[in-house]
Formats: sequence, structure tokens, C-alpha cells
Amino acid sequence: MPKLTIGLVLPDVLGTYGDDGNALVLRQRARMRGLDAEIHSIRLGDPVPESLDIYTLGGGEDTAQILASKHLISDGGLRRAAEAGRPIFAICAGLQVLGESFRAGGRVVDGVGLLDATTVTLDKRAIGEVASEPTGAGITAELSEPLTGFENHMGATLLGESAQPLGRLTRGIGNTDEHGASEIAGDPRQEFAEGVVQGSVIATYMHGPALARNPQLADLLLARAQGVALADLEPLDIPAVTQLRAERLG
Repeated sequence: MPKLTIGLVLPDVLGTYGDDGNALVLRQRARMRGLDAEIHSIRLGDPVPESLDIYTLGGGEDTAQILASKHLISDGGLRRAAEAGRPIFAICAGLQVLGESFRAGGRVVDGVGLLDATTVTLDKRAIGEVASEPTGAGITAELSEPLTGFENHMGATLLGESAQPLGRLTRGIGNTDEHGASEIAGDPRQEFAEGVVQGSVIATYMHGPALARNPQLADLLLARAQGVALADLEPLDIPAVTQLRAERLG
């Protein structure tokens, strides 16, 4: 039986908002297709294996972000995994930590640098439902279904030249409001942007957990991990997921 390894990165510090569920969704959807899928929890202080098939990171508070960034920079395993093209899925604080820098604890903190993005501060906390249409940027080219989640953040994430948004907003704040975007006014990529795509990294502000609310996105990660096209995966008919999406997007 084919085996799939899913890295749950730093759940002890980036597990505040239930984003550990993304790894559970990946494991279950893989097992439903006959794969022997296992989750490898990588805690603060543990080395990050560079040869897992998929990596997931969740959200957390300021202190947690600082600890996570310091560990991931010094360890280097996640960077090597990204350089090898292994899919990485990051949520909220995970998105910010993988960027060039972010604000936490009243100061600017160096990020891991896997995303050409910097996070400053929103004028007002973004909290509520968020939805977008996928841009099809980079490795997300096969996505066709709307994206849905719940945002709760104070970060204004600004994209550099090498990064592209995951989605174009139809609801919510997303990466930044006018206050944050004023630092780089005139860049159309910042307008109505949600999430970041760069290389093998897909990052977003969507909680939910995001992969429970966006099964096509979950399957895209599984397809990338196996080196196949999204269309090659056996479809899964799960009525409860269909109903959930209808409620959240309705």
C-alpha cells in the first residue's frame, strides 16, 4: 500500500485555532483513497524532517510566532523541504512566519523567508467569514472552486514580486485593508488579495480548518505530494462536506 507522510509542524505553539485539523483532513482523505497515511508531529525543539510528503502549519499568538520562526530558521529542515518542492500549507501565523518579516511583541521579527511577503499591522482586526475565487497562481493552477474560511488576525500581509495571492476576495478583509496597503499603493496584486502562493508553499488566513471547508484544496495538496494531477485523484463523495460548503458560501 502506498504511504503518505504528513508533517504537523509545531502544533504546540502554532495550534491555537484548531488548524491541526488540516493534517487530520489530509490523512483521512488519503486513507479513503487507499493510502497508508500518517501524521508526524514536529514539536518545538524537534528537528524538521526534510523528506516528508506534505507539511502543515497553523495559527498562534505573538510569542508563539517568535518561537516558531526562531526554531524553523535555525533548524533549516522546512526550507530544504521547500527547495525540494514538497508542498507546504500554512495558516495565519504560519503564513506570517514563512514570510520575510512580521510584527510580534511590539517589534519586527525575521521570518523564515519562504514567501516574498512582509506582515505589518492592520488598522482594525479582521474577524469573520472570508471567501475568495482562486487565482490559479503557480501550483494552484488546477483550483476551480471558491475558497472559504474564517479569518481572525491583525496582520496586513504585503506581497513582494515573487509572491502571488491564493485568491481574490468576494467577502472579508483577506491579506490587508487600505491602511496596510497604503505602504505599497498602486500594486494591483494587493487589492482584494487573500493568501500567498510561491513555489511549493500555499498560505492563507482561512481557519475552519481550511481543508475541511475546501476539499479541492486538500486534494490539490495530496495530488502534489504524489506527483500526479488533481484530476487523477479518485473523487470522494462526502455529503456533509458539500452541505458545509453550501452553508458557508450561501
